[in-house]
Amino acid sequence: MKISIQLEAARRGFFLLLFTLLANQLQAQNPVFTRQDTLRGSITPERAWWDLTHYHLDIRVDPTAKTIRGVNTISYKVVQPPKTMQIDLQPPLKIEKVEQNGQALSFQREGNAYFVTLTEAQTPGSTHKVAVFYSGVPQVSKNPPWSGGITWQQDKQGNPFVATSCQGDGASLWWPCKDHMYDEPDSMQISVTVPEALTGVANGRLRKVGQNNDGTRTFHWAVINPINNYGVNINIGDYVTFSEKYRGEKGILDCNYYVLRQDLAKAKKQFKEVPRMLQAFEHWFGPYPFYEDSYKLVQVPYLGMEHQSSVTYGNKFQNGYLGKDLSGSGWGLKFDFIIVHESGHEWFANNITYKDIADMWIHESFTAYSENLFLNYHFGKKASSEYVIGTRKNIKNDIPIIDYYHVNNSGSGDMYYKGANMLHTLRQVVNNDEKWRAMLRGLNKEFYHQTVTSAQIENYLSKKIGRDLSTFFQQYLRDVRIPQLEYQFRDNKLAYRWNNCVTGFNLPVKVLLNQQEKWLEPTTTWQEMENIPANTTVQVDTNFYVTVAPSKGQ
Repeated sequence: MKISIQLEAARRGFFLLLFTLLANQLQAQNPVFTRQDTLRGSITPERAWWDLTHYHLDIRVDPTAKTIRGVNTISYKVVQPPKTMQIDLQPPLKIEKVEQNGQALSFQREGNAYFVTLTEAQTPGSTHKVAVFYSGVPQVSKNPPWSGGITWQQDKQGNPFVATSCQGDGASLWWPCKDHMYDEPDSMQISVTVPEALTGVANGRLRKVGQNNDGTRTFHWAVINPINNYGVNINIGDYVTFSEKYRGEKGILDCNYYVLRQDLAKAKKQFKEVPRMLQAFEHWFGPYPFYEDSYKLVQVPYLGMEHQSSVTYGNKFQNGYLGKDLSGSGWGLKFDFIIVHESGHEWFANNITYKDIADMWIHESFTAYSENLFLNYHFGKKASSEYVIGTRKNIKNDIPIIDYYHVNNSGSGDMYYKGANMLHTLRQVVNNDEKWRAMLRGLNKEFYHQTVTSAQIENYLSKKIGRDLSTFFQQYLRDVRIPQLEYQFRDNKLAYRWNNCVTGFNLPVKVLLNQQEKWLEPTTTWQEMENIPANTTVQVDTNFYVTVAPSKGQ
């Protein structure tokens, strides 16, 4: 009797565990989104009626108390009959007051969103400003830059070493804004007040430094190009600076470097990577997109981030990714990963920016791919191929690269190296390097300083290649399977088709038949090639991110 009771208890425990595992798996596959996710990730009616034109973010940072206080003056144009205005700011920071022309406005808070009631007439076509005052102790990043917030550290001499990072979690972690990627200001001013012994570095060009009467200095920075919210940053430290002028496609590009005093010698040696990066990327992608705002590389107490015209760096002045080669090919140690990758985002993230984070592949796939294009430019095509193929070991194929829209939800981390290998495969289909280069440069010209959707990028590439790529992108962006070239021999013929793929998948592929190159145009239905003996070896060119196998029905 006791044994049967124990068996029954074990049986129930097993089914409870199974139910829990299945429930957790179902929840992982179908996450539950809240109203806060919608307010953060969608173009709400309270956002849609006004077009953002300019920010002036004026803040004071106290590294000792780890607090921020300031005001963001938001300039905008009315495009539709107005609603209330949504301004975003995440706790523990709080909006203290909102003013328009000196008049206080009422507002209500719902989680991270504040809804402001406007009293002045908001006629379509008219322009206005609101001033948003805020303060508090901002969220501390637990794992920068992958978790958003402020990093409060000290350098080896005990000086404050402070930086912001907020991609994904939102710029509203540390300043009040219209926190959705679809609408960028045409320009921005950033004034950051810090203790007078420190330097405050932000985006764009330094216009002036003001000495205050309370032992602080204010650094005034100006950005004259459109800028996305998460690309805005501030960095504070005992910085020293050096600079150089790069002769690029649009003339002279000012390159300015801010590093901790203790690391100046190492930085002057390692940052020689910057001109090499600019040479490669201007060749492949076209002119650096922000000549007017200059290029900066700024040392920070975390790994690095693609802040616009203020790329942040924490790779410890060494090649690779913290000294490691992510590809295992050896080529990853030929360049400084953070300088190359994060600067590549100036073209794909800051110049061309996703409207919805679900399309984050536009940023990360092209930029991960830029790593092997850097190698292509400086070390040749073989090196670049070996590198990108080597990164396939980092691909999980767990969830689709493109996930849910309108809820601030990005898809799988495969957007990096699966995305890079998708683009490398597409390069093989083009089969003409100059045409491929022209397409990449054309992307940055066609969508210059714009926010875009995946559909726009997909349609552009289809048009320029001259073939319908809809099933190609469906396969690699919205499915987790890797296409398999299935083959069998029939009466001195080679039969082949695509398997393990979406309906209608029709990627052309280069194969080796007894080491002789042949191009095939497989579809999802069987096709045949005559005069191919049954002992022929069938291999796929490894530059294609596909698999190959004999048919199980053979």
